Amino acid sequence: MTINDGPIVEDDLQAYVDGRLPEVRHAAVEAYLAQNPDVRERITLDIRQRNALRGQLEGKFAEPVPPRLWLANIRAARRNTMMWRLKAVAASLLVFTVGAGAGWFAANHEALAPPVTTAVAQNANAAYRTYVVEVAHPVEVASAQEAHLIQWLSRRLGKPLAAPDLMPFGYRLMGGRLLPGNGSAAAQLMYDDASGKRLTLYVRAAEGSETAFRFQRDGEAATFAWIDQGFGFAVTAPATREELLPIAEAVYRRFN
Repeated sequence: MTINDGPIVEDDLQAYVDGRLPEVRHAAVEAYLAQNPDVRERITLDIRQRNALRGQLEGKFAEPVPPRLWLANIRAARRNTMMWRLKAVAASLLVFTVGAGAGWFAANHEALAPPVTTAVAQNANAAYRTYVVEVAHPVEVASAQEAHLIQWLSRRLGKPLAAPDLMPFGYRLMGGRLLPGNGSAAAQLMYDDASGKRLTLYVRAAEGSETAFRFQRDGEAATFAWIDQGFGFAVTAPATREELLPIAEAVYRRFN
């Protein structure tokens, strides 16, 4: 359909949803939507979801940034970590050069292992890939038994869990399952949206103090992982970093 300056394209529709459409195109887009009810219904849903998301995040924007997320503190922590690793490497090379035992070198070499959040993200991604493709048995206990599921997983993990409400992002709870997790139990909650796209929340015991979010992408699957209160958390979905971050923040607030 051609009105005024040209045909209505997807960029016009998205700008309309975001409230950044130029005034000269506004009337043209509204006329187009009036003549295309299917498109109008989709755009109305997009606007509703955008407003719901903004409502969820307004309170977060008003909160002061916690000290652990201050850029200066993050940089200082990274500098300290890097200096510690460089010292460990130097010590290892020195001992290796003078012919110390291989056992001592191996023990210090382990100090250079990836951060705990990386391991949590990798475990979560592996569990996601294993079960997200399941059709008949994607979960061990379905959402119809949510109270039993949460009680069972909480008891096995030794932590009071909850199933965060992700409906503002379009995801509903499907259920969950118990998983092995580095010598202890781990939990996986699975969600899906109206299109069938699935998202998982992974939780297991994890020592450390790295509470800042760590982002990882493996193919189409993206993961945000963090450590808090002695547990590792990870949210995984086939989404962009920008799409997944507000969901991870909502989960973080739910457990914090």
